[in-house]
Amino acid sequence: MNPTTIFKALNPADAQLVFSRLEAAGFHPFVADEAAALGMEGYALAVGGIRVQVPESEAADAKEFLAAPAE
Repeated sequence: MNPTTIFKALNPADAQLVFSRLEAAGFHPFVADEAAALGMEGYALAVGGIRVQVPESEAADAKEFLAAPAE
């Protein structure tokens, strides 16, 4: 499994919300760099944000799912 970043957030709430939406839709998401981003105030920007990743095989469908309007 090659993880592919499909979303970046500067706060954990946004990252976890996207994670939850993807997981509920049947994807296999992973949140990367959350602990590093929370190490110091403002550090999320320095480490490039908190990344939400999915397996490469799911990336295109997951991006499409996130881009679609919520029903």
